[in-house]
Amino acid sequence: MSDRNYTYILECRDGTFYTGWTTDVDRRLAAHNSGKGAKYTKSRRPVKLAYYEEFATKEEAMSREWAIKRMTRDEKATLIASKKGETS
Repeated sequence: MSDRNYTYILECRDGTFYTGWTTDVDRRLAAHNSGKGAKYTKSRRPVKLAYYEEFATKEEAMSREWAIKRMTRDEKATLIASKKGETS
């Protein structure tokens, strides 16, 4: 069992965002791009990873997923941009 849990945001081909949680970001991204990830992303491929956060527990990751899903598109875009600024 993995001890890492992630909340992630994907940017879809049509410019929309999809938020989810997983224990393996690379595997989940591959699943989305193969059409087996989620119904929402299946018709919006390819998708790319725009943002992720790591958590110690599944519950924390799921809670953060819910909080992000309640954000507006602009709030999500700001969150994504702020993370990119950290690595620059």
